[in-house]
Amino acid sequence: MRFTVPQFIEHEAKIVGPLTFRQFVYVGLAGAICFVFYFSAPFSVFLLSCVVFGTVGMAFAFLKVGGRTLPTIVLNFLKYKLTPKMYIWRKKEQAIIAYKKEEPSSAKAMEDKDELPLKIAEKSQLKKLHTKIETK
Repeated sequence: MRFTVPQFIEHEAKIVGPLTFRQFVYVGLAGAICFVFYFSAPFSVFLLSCVVFGTVGMAFAFLKVGGRTLPTIVLNFLKYKLTPKMYIWRKKEQAIIAYKKEEPSSAKAMEDKDELPLKIAEKSQLKKLHTKIETK
C-alpha cells in the first residue's frame, strides 16, 4: 500500500486571520508604536514614524529573501558581525602512553619461521612510467 509523504511541512499555522503568530506580532508591534507616537509626538513626527515603523514591521512580517525570513537574515548577520572570526588551533597536551611489546611464545616463533616471508611489491606501472618521463 502506498502512502503520500507530506511535501510542505514547514508552514506555520494561521492564528489571526491570514497571519501567523509571528506576522501578527511584527505588525502589532509596529501598530502599537505608531499608536504611542500619535498621542505623544507632533503630527509630522507621527506620520514619519508610522511610515518607517510600518515599513519595517511589514518587511519583518512578509519579506523573504532566498526562502528565509527577514528576521532570520538579520539575526544571522548580527551573529556573524559580533562573533570572532579568527580560529586558532591549539594542540592539546596529552600524556604519552607506552605499550610493552609482547614476546612471542616459542610455539608461535616456530610457526612464523615456517611461513613464507612477506613479499615486497615492485613499483607500480604508473611510477615506472613517471620515472621514465622525468628522466628523458
